[in-house]
Amino acid sequence: MKSKPDNREDNVDRIQCNISNTIKNHRLADEAIEETDNEKTRRELTAKNERREQALNSMREEIKDEEEDKENGYK
Repeated sequence: MKSKPDNREDNVDRIQCNISNTIKNHRLADEAIEETDNEKTRRELTAKNERREQALNSMREEIKDEEEDKENGYK
């Protein structure tokens, strides 16, 4: 059985979609933080948003790498 060839043509689009979803979730969590009086919920949502920010930075770096690789013909 042959393995599927590595097709990276849609990686930038896929990563950008993930970035958009993460930003949306970050905003929704910010809204929930503002609306809740529950301190535990606030701490949990704040921690999630911190992880989201780290993930966003990583995804943005990954997009840069993918765009460079695409320009260089994925060599």
